[in-house]
Amino acid sequence: MLPERISNDLCSLKEDVPRPCLAVRMVFDRGGRKLGHRFFRALMRSAASLSYEQAQAAIDGRTDETTGPLLDTVLRPLWGAYASLVLSRTERGPLDLDLPERKILLDDKGQVRAVTTPPRLDAHRLIEEFMIQANVAAAEALEAKRSPLIYRVHDAPSKEKLVALGEFLSTIGMNLPKAGTLKPAQFNRILAETRATPTAELVGEVVLRSQSQAEYSPQNLGHFGLNLRRYAHFTSPIRRYADLIVHRALIRAFDLGAGGLADKEMEELEEIAGAISDTERRAMAAERDTADRLIAAFLADRIGAAFPARVSGLVRTGLFVRLAETGADGFVPASGIGHEYFYHDEVRRALVGEDTGLAYQLGDPVEVRLVEAIPTAGALRFDMLSEGRQIGTKQGRQRPPAKGRGGNLAGATPLEASPVTESPVAARSAARQRPGGSSPCRSKTAARQAPGRYSRRSCAAPCSNARPAGSAACSTAISRWSTNALSAGSPCTTTARTTHPPTLRL
Repeated sequence: MLPERISNDLCSLKEDVPRPCLAVRMVFDRGGRKLGHRFFRALMRSAASLSYEQAQAAIDGRTDETTGPLLDTVLRPLWGAYASLVLSRTERGPLDLDLPERKILLDDKGQVRAVTTPPRLDAHRLIEEFMIQANVAAAEALEAKRSPLIYRVHDAPSKEKLVALGEFLSTIGMNLPKAGTLKPAQFNRILAETRATPTAELVGEVVLRSQSQAEYSPQNLGHFGLNLRRYAHFTSPIRRYADLIVHRALIRAFDLGAGGLADKEMEELEEIAGAISDTERRAMAAERDTADRLIAAFLADRIGAAFPARVSGLVRTGLFVRLAETGADGFVPASGIGHEYFYHDEVRRALVGEDTGLAYQLGDPVEVRLVEAIPTAGALRFDMLSEGRQIGTKQGRQRPPAKGRGGNLAGATPLEASPVTESPVAARSAARQRPGGSSPCRSKTAARQAPGRYSRRSCAAPCSNARPAGSAACSTAISRWSTNALSAGSPCTTTARTTHPPTLRL
């Protein structure tokens, strides 16, 4: 995003205030197929500043003094055009991952007042679809003029990711087509077939984690998620630097006046695309870190409370959960799960009890108890209250309860370090692990276990004898999740500072 003074003021629409813009006029037929488009410079004056909810309410029959006069002249024609575009969108078959996003509401003092998950409205989808069509028109227009440009590209999933996805689907009786090139429609078929089943959320998570990360590039790789051959970022008024580059390229290509890209800038598009892709990833990481810290502060006075949640990630030493109430992510170490050894079943995306065969699988609904919250680190640690379930693994005898509590993440590796959300910061954190992935806190009992098997006793004993003198108490890091030492009174207990759920930014 451009600085707030630009993106939220000078280049943001204000009611009844003229704003310079680069506009595109697009013509579609009844079936949503585009017949033509034209770009031009203009002054735009917004008739009203409506919220998504306000516009949706008007279409649903609940007008107010602002939307009433606009219903027949603006809103209904807008929805009529959207209805046509829905037809072509359905025919195109983009990836159908309609993922909710949480919204943090702050009070006058900057403290969290509430965390909500706003419903997805047709008003949201309408704006998104019109923006997608404008983005496609911008890419087509520049290509027609043989002008270099910066595309928004989204590559198809890697072969390794598809193999892992296929292995998982086989465990629930489904198959991933192997012949030919996969298209979004085939992923949509998988999502549709499981939508009414208990595994729907699990399948959605795994499909999401199989996707590549969108980025900017002067080379056109197409956009897999939207199932488009060409795509660029164009909004007007501008808000992102990528939009500004596309605007200036259009101004140059169509001779729309001053402000077009210079020859030198045209030669630097590769470097510019790399820079704004890196900046986007850093901004996403900062956004996640800020949200994690705010929510950890919001929950800090609810230690001991129980929360409904879902398993959102798995590592060899425990699992991550996402709270239903706030969307907050936290860590449940193996020590907080049960009284037996757990091993990481990568194919089934599960932690499985070695003796009982009871398992916790990605996407499972669970209940957890908040044990500790560290707002400065955005860290939440939980204990598991729900029993695991059988997922077809061998059942054995129950071990007696072990003494002590605690958990350790040293040397752990994530089930899926999702390329959709993984940040460079996380990758650097992974490099700071101890040589060989050794654990500073695992007891001798844990050290004798096979790799990837951890129990309640893994970090029960004091770890002073297991780490070099002067080293930090149990402070480790794993890819995509950073761990932070907790209280000095419990030197072997760690918690994970987690990120938002995986998101697919297109």
